[in-house]
Amino acid sequence: MARANLDWENLTFGYRKTDCNVRYTWRDGQWDDGVLCEDENIPVHMAATCLHYGQECFEGLKAFETRSGDVVVFRVDENARRMVASCRKILMEPPPEELFIKAVRRAVNANRRFVPPYGTGASLYIRPLVLGISPQVGVKPATEFLFVVFVTPVGPYFKTGFKPVDLLVEEFVDRAAPLGVGDVKVGGNYAAGLRATVAAKQRGYTEVLYLDAKEKKYIDESGPANFFVITRDGQYITPQSDSILPSITNKSLITLAEELGLRPQRRSIAVTELPDFAEAGCCGTAAVITPVGSITYRDQKIVYSTDGEAGRWTSVLYHKLRAIQLGEEPDRYGWLTRIDPD
Repeated sequence: MARANLDWENLTFGYRKTDCNVRYTWRDGQWDDGVLCEDENIPVHMAATCLHYGQECFEGLKAFETRSGDVVVFRVDENARRMVASCRKILMEPPPEELFIKAVRRAVNANRRFVPPYGTGASLYIRPLVLGISPQVGVKPATEFLFVVFVTPVGPYFKTGFKPVDLLVEEFVDRAAPLGVGDVKVGGNYAAGLRATVAAKQRGYTEVLYLDAKEKKYIDESGPANFFVITRDGQYITPQSDSILPSITNKSLITLAEELGLRPQRRSIAVTELPDFAEAGCCGTAAVITPVGSITYRDQKIVYSTDGEAGRWTSVLYHKLRAIQLGEEPDRYGWLTRIDPD
């Protein structure tokens, strides 16, 4: 199959049409066998629960071409398990893990010509989503669900690439509340943060950093990603909170940090501690790691980078994880799943 004719090294992080998507429907107590579909549009009833009552969740993961020419996906089993958790929390029928992985394989293979070449810095972004599609007027769970997987080739999440960004601590908007749905990947969490993100960008910041909704004392996460810091004595610390999404990238970085001797720890991080740390970063599927150059809290600007470059340990962690994803280092943890052609 001839590769798509794209300017791979200059792709943005945005949607680009590919050949087809994969769709499965839950109806009458079971998932069907799924279909490949060229249509980019989804026919949804105007009374569907996903439109009125927020029964919707999604995932995000990536496929890469490795140095050896294989096509691999990173930690797809973790995404499958996280989607199950999201569905269950908002009373949707979850795609079984084996169906999730099968659907990802089908979607990647059906669009294999859009997998960016090794060495371009681009990847094939994979977006699975589940929607409640049965019409309801009363507030109750759907009885029918649609599971879709589409893909699109993307470049870096931020235009600056692996360069430090500036964050603003958000005190007046809550992304998620304790005992809510902040720990699962539902669209409402992102909608709740849009006004904070847009306002921060209008003031010249890249993103916001949320505080806990209850006490407004502790760091939760950034708008699109988990947050971590590196201490001056060599610890990798990331917030412990029931209101943040359990990032698969963060989980991977914790494993690598321990391997590197960084003594990883999950604990509450008070906003007043921010000046004490040597490095800071955001992490997630889209950007892997985004180094933090500064964080502004009220009238105080805490600077972590004075030369426009990422800190030592942030760089080491980023390049190590990328090397594993691209097959440049051994996959000692079994994180890569090879997608063989059909």
